[in-house]
Amino acid sequence: MKILLVEDHPELCEWVAKALRQAGYAVDVADRGDHAEHYLRVGKYDGVLLDLSLPGKDGLDVLKGLRARGSRVPVLVFTARASVDERIGGLNAGADDYLTKPFELGELEARLRALLRRSAGQTPVVQLGRLAFDTVTRMPSVDGAALSLTPRELAVLEALLARIGRPVSRDALFEKVFSMEQDARPEAIEIYVSRLRKKLEGSGVAVTTVRGLGYLIAASGEAAA
Repeated sequence: MKILLVEDHPELCEWVAKALRQAGYAVDVADRGDHAEHYLRVGKYDGVLLDLSLPGKDGLDVLKGLRARGSRVPVLVFTARASVDERIGGLNAGADDYLTKPFELGELEARLRALLRRSAGQTPVVQLGRLAFDTVTRMPSVDGAALSLTPRELAVLEALLARIGRPVSRDALFEKVFSMEQDARPEAIEIYVSRLRKKLEGSGVAVTTVRGLGYLIAASGEAAA
């Protein structure tokens, strides 16, 4: 999944971005409100982590503009503005959740996962073949044994499981796995799909290529049909 992180404090931004990338998210970073607004106009994101006190344009105005354009992307505001009135103002402006600084990284990640899960309409556990994917912990397992995946392999699996039985284009997968800052081409997705296929062998789940449409995940018998 792809996240836009909007934070102007360099150390905090680096800390959060690193943790999210290690967890398998593709992360774009903006350190100004006007830059964030540009990213939100030209990019597609599954979620936004938004500070409010930003140079260029206040985060609350960025949020109001996003909702005025009809976007329903989930937004988690994290900010030092901690008064009740400011929380109410942020939620009324369209924030889906509000976390005040300082915060624990684990809580930030948990709240983000909850937002993404609700937005996608996912059940707590997705079961396919002998594969189970816990959308709360983002942990895949086969017959109860943890399936070891790299962050990018996990991102590919997560994107495919969000559309079980329906093809996902290579470009759409690329957007979920890589950030704008990373020097990669859409063809790189083929590497991670290939690695994921090998790790799913024997799980009752297959990832197939649908010519002209992309990649599809399904139970092995359905994929072969």
